[in-house]
Amino acid sequence: MLVSSNPRQLALQVLLQVQAGAYTDVALHRQLEQSSLGGSDRALVTELVCGTVRRQRTLDELINQLGRHPAAQQPPRLRLILRLGLYQLRYLTTMPVAAAVHSTVELAKTEGLGGLSGVVNGILRHYHRLSQQGDPLRLPDDPPHRALAIGHSYPDWIAQLWIDQLGYDQGEALAAWFNQTPTLDIRVNRQRASLEQVQQAFEQVGLGLETITDLPSALRLITPAGAVTSLPGYQDGWWSVQDASAQMVGAWLDPQPGETVLDVCAAPGGKATHLAELMADQGQVWACDRTPSRLGKIRVNCDRLGLTSVYPQLTDSTHLSQFHQRADRVLVDVPCSGLGTLHRHADARWRQTPEGLTDLLPLQQALLREAARCVKPGGLLVYSTCTLRPEENQGVVQAFLAQHPDWQIQPPAPAWLGCEPEGWIQMWPHRHHRDGFFMVRLARATGPSLR
Repeated sequence: MLVSSNPRQLALQVLLQVQAGAYTDVALHRQLEQSSLGGSDRALVTELVCGTVRRQRTLDELINQLGRHPAAQQPPRLRLILRLGLYQLRYLTTMPVAAAVHSTVELAKTEGLGGLSGVVNGILRHYHRLSQQGDPLRLPDDPPHRALAIGHSYPDWIAQLWIDQLGYDQGEALAAWFNQTPTLDIRVNRQRASLEQVQQAFEQVGLGLETITDLPSALRLITPAGAVTSLPGYQDGWWSVQDASAQMVGAWLDPQPGETVLDVCAAPGGKATHLAELMADQGQVWACDRTPSRLGKIRVNCDRLGLTSVYPQLTDSTHLSQFHQRADRVLVDVPCSGLGTLHRHADARWRQTPEGLTDLLPLQQALLREAARCVKPGGLLVYSTCTLRPEENQGVVQAFLAQHPDWQIQPPAPAWLGCEPEGWIQMWPHRHHRDGFFMVRLARATGPSLR
């Protein structure tokens, strides 16, 4: 298929691939790499694709309410075109109404749906007329989770989860937060550059960075940018992309120069390289993964950053007998449902199901048990996830502690951002303005105290 030079048509091409089963970020990257579009047009395609995928439940409900036929009965290509048009009208507030309507009608004609272009025109203009009097979207009064799910575009079970954990108002604030465009946080590699050097290099090309006060090596991009790999200092290994919450994990493990550290689930290497940087590249970081291709990504990252203390290990991380009682500190950042990073993966909310998550808990429990066997007497372990599901977080930790009375939680002192009374850390995106993460540091109760 030829890649279109029209941003809206290219967005539709990506959405058709997603509809056929492709991952949004993979299909979007592939199409943009093959296109000749410039920066602003590429940004528009990205916004249209990611926004339409995220908001598809809300957009379909609008089609249900505004059209003669519900969204599920519309021809698939027409349904996507209507979503694109309604997304522009509802969420791209700087987009002129006439441009949004006209371009969507023309897209229908270009795609061989000229006979239905009147339907597109009618639905979009009907939406605009109603929007002059208030929100055209009608939400159900009951049950509460359905209003949240439709209004902010989530499956019912995720909306119910947020409400159960936080109450309706806070749950809605979290749901709204995950529909924002994600920020770009970077972690400065102190082996190669200082914060000041990185900030100056970005400023010279018109890009602003701000510091993140609780993380001394973290900066947040505050102006839109293009491809990450073309930004100043990337190719020289001055910095890596890593969200502030993920940077907290390595900081909380607090590895020291000369120590032996085990990263149980290391690929693609963001946390393993952070550990090496925190250790001034002195000591050993054993970075485990069972897939050779993923280990290759760790090596690529280490080469770019100039790190020599990371040793990729091809191994099944549920069987680590070769490392038993050999590590001063162990990081077990387990595979999880990823519900703390929904803003970064537009289609993740639609791919996860409660039934599909049942296999995660036994794996997470097995990884934590095996990781604990690798800690030297008196050593430390950090368990972390990028999800907000209690079953995968405190549930796994509490089950482990119940079976291992010689281990205990070691709370941060003084308390860190997100620290809960139980001693673990729970980062809530709508409160802390970073990815949703859980982390807890564990130590053997009988072991000597470490810093």
